[in-house]
Amino acid sequence: MARRGHRLLLLVLWTLTAPARPGPGEEGDGGWQRRGAAPAAVAEEERCTVERRADLSYAEFVQHYAFSRPVILQGLTDNSRFRALCSRKRLLASFGDNVIRLSTANTYSYQKDTLYFFGDNNFTEWASLFRHYIPPPFGLLGTTPAYSFGIAGTGSGVPFHWHGPGFSEVIYGRKRWFLYPPEKTPEFHPNKTTLAWLQDTYPALTPSARPLECTIQAGEVLYFPDRWWHATLNLDTSVFISTFLS
Repeated sequence: MARRGHRLLLLVLWTLTAPARPGPGEEGDGGWQRRGAAPAAVAEEERCTVERRADLSYAEFVQHYAFSRPVILQGLTDNSRFRALCSRKRLLASFGDNVIRLSTANTYSYQKDTLYFFGDNNFTEWASLFRHYIPPPFGLLGTTPAYSFGIAGTGSGVPFHWHGPGFSEVIYGRKRWFLYPPEKTPEFHPNKTTLAWLQDTYPALTPSARPLECTIQAGEVLYFPDRWWHATLNLDTSVFISTFLS
């Protein structure tokens, strides 16, 4: 286990310290897309099947989405300050000496083939960053929000799992989501990655058996209701933050 942990630490250090694209890329992608990196292994879906809303009121959110289906929120908050602080250069300057733990953040995956930094945030150490984040303005009665901040490489992701409701915002990069309602358990192997599922299982699914799916772009927020199955796949090196309502 110690040898494996050492190898994973070297992987994170390589990801963070490899030369990034200079110049305009620092502003557009935060410096997270490495110079000469291969193109994304997976493209976006042919058609997004999750509704996007840019003018959603709280009453509409509760009535149409909070307890029934996912929705992508646009333009409800301005996290440009938080985004600037999450550039590769700024994060390394502020937190480069921090010790981090890698995880799939997933109960069902034991081999952890696509480990990345997510969820195991020491809130005292990261408070100076989190205080600049503006969460979505919608809450649910009886829940308390909790943040999970993450950085993940291209092709990594979390296999299908479920938990309570929450929001997930992409700060840099793109994250493709696959979602099923609670009563429709997806066909998947618990120890295979989302990328393997997309390549091996997804093509054989009939239209009626396919999940809701969409690629969340930087600045967009996905809301997922309670107990909805979901899997994720990072199409680029991605920086993101989730607000879990528990």
